[in-house]
Amino acid sequence: MTTAADGTAGPAVRVRFLGDFELTVNGTPVQRWRAGKARGLFQYLVVHRGQMLTRDRLYASLWPGADAAAGSSLKVAAHALRRVLDAHPDRPGDSGIRLVYRDFGYVLHITGLWSDLDRFQELVHTGLRAAAAGDTPLARTRLRAATGLYGGEFLRGESADWVVEQREYLRALALRALGVLRADAESREDFVELIEVCKRTLEIDRHHEETYRALMAAHGRRGELACVRRWYELCARRMRDELAVAPGHETQRLLGTLIPAAARARAASAPVSAVTGAPPATVRALRPAARRAGTPAGTPAWSPDARTTALARPVRRARPDNRAAAALARAADQATA
Repeated sequence: MTTAADGTAGPAVRVRFLGDFELTVNGTPVQRWRAGKARGLFQYLVVHRGQMLTRDRLYASLWPGADAAAGSSLKVAAHALRRVLDAHPDRPGDSGIRLVYRDFGYVLHITGLWSDLDRFQELVHTGLRAAAAGDTPLARTRLRAATGLYGGEFLRGESADWVVEQREYLRALALRALGVLRADAESREDFVELIEVCKRTLEIDRHHEETYRALMAAHGRRGELACVRRWYELCARRMRDELAVAPGHETQRLLGTLIPAAARARAASAPVSAVTGAPPATVRALRPAARRAGTPAGTPAWSPDARTTALARPVRRARPDNRAAAALARAADQATA
């Protein structure tokens, strides 16, 4: 493929690694590669550009288990790469890409490169340093930009070991950035941004328990108990079905804290009848008629604790009373005697 400059300003070479791989040279997307490993070779060289990569290292990363001594596969891929990108070592094309063979290995040089991988890492590290220094506005700006640039996992669909290693590193960076943004939104009680940040986090890691707890706590503060339980149940189901574990004690304890606390708050703020000054009939009907055995001393007849104790006590089934039926039978016998 031959590329030509289109006269537009900006880097001549643009590479996207996050999500689906995309290479644009002088405004023209590169879509056809002449050899199967030419694209993989280019991806590896870009990530390690400027470094001299030996043939042994390239074979170990791109052709694991192959014989590096033969060297034919690497030569074919390098030749195809030069033809696709016009990356001759002595006569680079308009892209400024040069693939140089030196000292039993290859070095890739690119002039005017923009990479979402480089930009993402720069934004995250700058944002984390700003957060550590207490510069919250700068941290928020940088980390928002970084998470916006994270369009998906590194080289989605690829499974080489070096790809998986890089993918996990970048995934951890994205989660760190989202963690700082989540804490910032929580401190400002910005529930709209908090929920959006949590949603992005769960797109990256479906089992991130801290995020489920943040959602439960946010809905709990708003009195949305059904949402609290739904987020917990989603967390528990994913943990059980996909990891064969239960939610951690902290998550379970949060559920037990949020829902009873909110229920007690609603009971304490029950409306009072404007006519009699008494609670509504629905509330009066739930009052125990008298203090029952087992209610702690000093507990009022109507209180959340008393109600909880009464509701928690097992219900005894009423035994059938046959005494009346027996008396009627005796009376009938006497009448017929």
